[in-house]
Amino acid sequence: TQIIAQAASDSKTQATTTIDVNGYTDTSGTPVYNQGLSVRRAKAVAAQLVADGVPASEITAQGFGDTNLLVPTGPGVREPQNRRVEIILK
Repeated sequence: TQIIAQAASDSKTQATTTIDVNGYTDTSGTPVYNQGLSVRRAKAVAAQLVADGVPASEITAQGFGDTNLLVPTGPGVREPQNRRVEIILK
């Protein structure tokens, strides 16, 4: 919550025109489930950014499932660092 609030604050003080909110999962679960979960994660963060004052029109939320792993693992591995949302101010 604190990181999301900081991103919302930064978007107002920096020359930010868009914010990409990208959700990811680890490799536990099926690819279809992970894709849906990553989208839900991204949308939850986007909703909090809106609650923190960022116009929804500036936010693009998308999920990438279990692709683009932060920590490379094999299939079916629970890796907390891969369960993440990235907020990119552009």
